[in-house]
Amino acid sequence: MPSKSWPREETALAPRDSSLDPWREPGWQSLWLALQARPWSSLAIVPAAEGAPRDFGLRIAVTLSRVGMVHLRRPIHVADATGVPLATLTQFMEEVGRCTQGGDLILITVGPVTASPLTVSIAQSTDVALLCVLLDRMSNAETRRTVAKIGHNRFAGSAIFRGDGLDMSPASGPLSTPGS
Repeated sequence: MPSKSWPREETALAPRDSSLDPWREPGWQSLWLALQARPWSSLAIVPAAEGAPRDFGLRIAVTLSRVGMVHLRRPIHVADATGVPLATLTQFMEEVGRCTQGGDLILITVGPVTASPLTVSIAQSTDVALLCVLLDRMSNAETRRTVAKIGHNRFAGSAIFRGDGLDMSPASGPLSTPGS
């Protein structure tokens, strides 16, 4: 007898709110698959500039981890490094290393380069980074400075996001390389 998923969407008592399942959206799935083109165990989620909500990177990391878990059928860790103080940076990066040495994947959120002196160090310590731009809210000049400080070659690419609040989603289009 074939297994049935319960509750099935068409028989659910309440309609499902798709804003609670952003990983089901093609834009998020395309972003995840584009990030798979370059091998990595640790990926830094880097805001291109100031201007986004404080949890901008964390929301991106959590959503991407969910897409990845659905795709790879294994856990993907998320670490919020936006508040890591200098005194615990080494300990934080050692913990990241333990995760990746064990074969786990980890997404690490950092703050904007202008807001955190640790962002560059953390992003350069990961296998790869994703530059995240919030449309109409971030400065192009600051974005270029972020890429220059971290290093163009450190980025798998960039993604442009639109919206605010829970409605944030990747703008349509492929992952692009910073500076192109």
